[in-house]
Order: sequence, then C-alpha cells, then structure tokens
Amino acid sequence: MRGLAPILGSAWPPIWREARVGLETAALVRDPILRGRGVADGRARPVLLIPGFLAGDGSLMVMSDWLRRCGYRPSRAGMLMNVDCSGAAIDRLERRLERLVAEADRRAAIVGQSRGGALAKVLARRRPDLVCGIVTLGSPQLEPLAVHPLVRLQLAAVGALGSLGAPGLFKRACLEADCCASFWENLAGELPRDVLAVSVYSRTDGIVDWRACLDPGAEHVEVRASHVGMALNPAAWRAVAAALESFGAAEGRGARPRRMRRAA
Repeated sequence: MRGLAPILGSAWPPIWREARVGLETAALVRDPILRGRGVADGRARPVLLIPGFLAGDGSLMVMSDWLRRCGYRPSRAGMLMNVDCSGAAIDRLERRLERLVAEADRRAAIVGQSRGGALAKVLARRRPDLVCGIVTLGSPQLEPLAVHPLVRLQLAAVGALGSLGAPGLFKRACLEADCCASFWENLAGELPRDVLAVSVYSRTDGIVDWRACLDPGAEHVEVRASHVGMALNPAAWRAVAAALESFGAAEGRGARPRRMRRAA
C-alpha cells in the first residue's frame, strides 16, 4: 500500500472491548436520538451507507431506518459482505452513487464504517461532483492494517481464498501489487476543498488503532464506543447527525463548516 503510513504501533487494540456492543444497542433503544429527537430535518439529502470489512448492508440497517425517519434519503451499498477487490467495489459504488444523485438532483453524503470509510474517501476523491461530504466510523485511513492481529488473519485468509480463484473476494495482489494501485494512491491523497470529511473514532476501539483514524484532512470527533458498535452507539449517531447537518449548511454557504465539538 504505497504512500500510506507504516503501522502505528505494536500494541494490540483491546479486542475484548467489542463485547460492549450489546450494551450500546440497549443504550440506543433508550436514547431519544433513536426517534430523531434533536436531529435537523435532512431535507431529502441522499446518503450512501457503506459497511465495514466482512459486514454487509444489514449491519447499517438500523442507521438507515433512522436516517429515513430524520428526513434523509439513505441508500445501501449493495454489499452482502464487504470483501471484494477495492477497485471493483469502487466501480460498482460509483455507478450506484451516480443513480442516487441523479434521482435526488443534489450531491450525496457518504457514511462508511471501517473499510467502508476508506471506500467512501476514494469514491469522493474520484467523483467530487457527486459527493458533498463523508463521515467515517472507526476507519483507519492512515494505515488500513492498523488492526488487531486476529483481523489481520481474517484479511490474510480472504486474500488467500481470492488468490485461489474464489469469486467476489479480494486477492493478495490487491494489497501487495498493482491491482489496486490507484485505490491506495487516492486513499493517501487529499479531498477537494468542497468535499468535507468527518472522522469519528474511539480510543476504546477494540479492533482498530484509533490513531490511524486521524486523517489530517478531516474533522476529528471522539466518541466512547466499540468498533462494531459505532453503527449503534448514540454518541456516534449524534456525531453523524451533526456532520450531515454541517455538510448541508456548508453547501448552502459555499464554505467549510465550523469545527465540530466532541460528541461524547
């Protein structure tokens, strides 16, 4: 992955903290944000939701329903599992985004969790005419391999199966050779000034080294959440709502938004 930072440290993220996802879900059920309280009307803004590695559209279904209740126009990524070659995935997402923007007649926002955040950034770099801003949830933009060793083993297993010819899986060449060279170059680059970015991260993330989420081109919002639970965490949802509202306000003013406050 040429042009990206080296792995940030040798300490393993505390993966046992991912067991909190049930508590985060219970907290969301009790929280008024689930019913849209305090969230500005989305005014039919299209929002493309991209799931994380090994996850599919269903992992963001609760967030999708919430965005719809809040007046947004959410759209799935069309993924059963986010395990395909990055270049092929971007091509499909670009076609889906084109249809979404054409139907809404306005630029879309993108919310991407983990690997989905990397896809969101590259998609925004390729097609800034279609994207007003991106929100990444626990996405290691600075080093995609700054993850727990157990997750690296899963990455290696998928890459090995893909290299053996299993359909719909990325190959080792996607990480190590020229297969996805343009993808990695775009991921390491900067977004155009009129495409805004918000990176939501957690120092208690049990999968990703949180320092890898601090893309210097994005606004940083810290929440207390597990990695998987960011899709269901009330503080993360407030960060998403604030980011989407900020994108709309900035687009209306033709300027960048004010710096966001910490969400938790």
